[in-house]
Amino acid sequence: MAKKDNIVVNKEPLADCDNLSVVPIERRIYMVRNTQVMIDLDLALLYGVENRSLRQTVRRNYESFPEDFMFQLTSNEANELIAKGVSQSVIPPGYNTGGANMFAFTEQGVAMLATVLKSARARIVSIDIMRAFVAMRHFLASNALVFQRLDRLEIHQLETDHKIEQVFAKLEEGTDDKQQCVFFEGQVYDAYEFVCNLIKNATKRIVLVDNYVDYTVLTMLDKREPGVDAAIYTQKAGDQFKLDIAKHDAQYPHIPVWVFKMSHDRFLIIDDLVYHVGASIKDLGKKWFAISLMEAQDANSIITRLQADASNI
Repeated sequence: MAKKDNIVVNKEPLADCDNLSVVPIERRIYMVRNTQVMIDLDLALLYGVENRSLRQTVRRNYESFPEDFMFQLTSNEANELIAKGVSQSVIPPGYNTGGANMFAFTEQGVAMLATVLKSARARIVSIDIMRAFVAMRHFLASNALVFQRLDRLEIHQLETDHKIEQVFAKLEEGTDDKQQCVFFEGQVYDAYEFVCNLIKNATKRIVLVDNYVDYTVLTMLDKREPGVDAAIYTQKAGDQFKLDIAKHDAQYPHIPVWVFKMSHDRFLIIDDLVYHVGASIKDLGKKWFAISLMEAQDANSIITRLQADASNI
């Protein structure tokens, strides 16, 4: 094994994996058939058993491994993994030929494998593997934008160590120019921070088209830089919101609010960029939604249409 910047790079089969912290388990999780899996060779290495013994144990307990727990790779799938450099250190030449294709285990299959192997080591290692699966799921869900920045990589391209290293490098660099993202239920602060950052980046104007607004929207728009104009177009403004606007404008720069009844969706215009917003700004993070940059849309033409069809509250 070779070390670089305190990161252990696996260059040869590990004879002793007792120190699990040096085993890059996440890099042994591959995407095959749109499913995260680990192959038998890697699992044998981590569990400290011969791969032949592992496969024999699986065959003796075949009823415990339905297709959603384990499946055998086709020759093309095995060749594709090898061609991309996956687990070159543990795949012997010609392993994918002669009917000896690799077994692929899903997360549930890995857990089942630990039980049928009946060893303390397998039980201990399986805990680390389960954590690695969870970490990879969270990683993929939370960083879809980073993958798009890497020449719009498909998620299955993370199967190569090189691409994984690129992604981690991008994450370490950080990013302030996020253009779009998917948020899940409960990501209230993440979604709030994302929209606030868009607002803070405005240099000349912000236009919000949202049928359901309240005082929290005014608070978010007040995060804009001095001199940046803001306007709200909404389906209707109740008495409470009108009072909120009056109180707001008595202390902070005026935000005009217009009645506009022709929009079903929500849009946020930042300077000359048009974003489609899947949820009302006041409800960010309550349910799944996405914010997407609409690159082909002309902000000026949209604003012209809004001004033509809107009326004062």
